[in-house]
Amino acid sequence: MRRPNLDEDVQPVSEFRANAAKFVQRVRETRRPLVLTQHGKSAAVLMDVGEYEKMLDTIELLRDARGAERRTGAGESAEHDEATARQPEKHGGG
Repeated sequence: MRRPNLDEDVQPVSEFRANAAKFVQRVRETRRPLVLTQHGKSAAVLMDVGEYEKMLDTIELLRDARGAERRTGAGESAEHDEATARQPEKHGGG
């Protein structure tokens, strides 16, 4: 995910409401999130759907890796075939 440009990608909710289509288009083109503020404080983030999905995939991968580290540290392990069989949807099997 690209980081927001703090000069351009922080806008008040009222400005977003008035120009929503323009801001959505900008987020889609730049792939940078838009930070929306309310009463001068950050309130929400608008992201491109593709970038959001990539972020979720990355988080899931990191969680899987952390879980594997914990299991390995506890003396548990699984063969590659066994591990991939547990999650067929991630490996084209489901």
